[in-house]
Amino acid sequence: MATILVVDDELGIRALLSEILTDEGHTIELAENAAQARAVRDRLRPDLVLLDIWMPDVDGITLLKEWGGAGLLTMPVIMMSGHGTSDTAVEATKHGAMAFLEKPITLQKLLRAVEQGLAKPSSRTAPPLGGGNMRLDHHHAAESVMIGGLPSPPMPPMSLGPQAEQSFDLDRPLREARDAFEKSYFEFHLAQENGSMTRVAAKTGLERTHLYRKLKQLGVDLSRNKRGGN
Repeated sequence: MATILVVDDELGIRALLSEILTDEGHTIELAENAAQARAVRDRLRPDLVLLDIWMPDVDGITLLKEWGGAGLLTMPVIMMSGHGTSDTAVEATKHGAMAFLEKPITLQKLLRAVEQGLAKPSSRTAPPLGGGNMRLDHHHAAESVMIGGLPSPPMPPMSLGPQAEQSFDLDRPLREARDAFEKSYFEFHLAQENGSMTRVAAKTGLERTHLYRKLKQLGVDLSRNKRGGN
């Protein structure tokens, strides 16, 4: 898994992105301004940076230009903004950003952008200030920048965990039978998604808070489904 730096002056955004990406197995570092972002970048050399544009001291575009001019864009940078325009997206990619996401950022777009950013070997080298060979979809520039078309790697087959087909003892009260089914159902999806609560919530159509409550109520052991290491 990767080390990802999240730079945003809003505590709520930092906390939300940190929770989602940590749940995906990544190591998350946080910065609320450009000064902290510089320090973390120099100390840890993150694999990817999520960078807010509008910050009180130095804005994200200026920091991006600074890193590009100093040859420090050795990692993919995804820009974020709640007030983005197509011009802003064009400027961001011109100075080395590989994607632009509009707030509020949807879960699917966030995970897709992060996955593609980490999957592209060429993104480990600093792109030229002219924007290199990045492609911008002008019809959706305020939503995201197209960052390749790499297919997601297939999930390896699960050799452990619940099986898709199980038998249940139906000679019991309805509540007990339903709880047994729901427990097996969620254990199956947790195993399939390698313990990712974010992906299980999306697949089962439950809010994360509701999902956590439901799993606790059913007595599902979350520790055995969590990813190992970073």
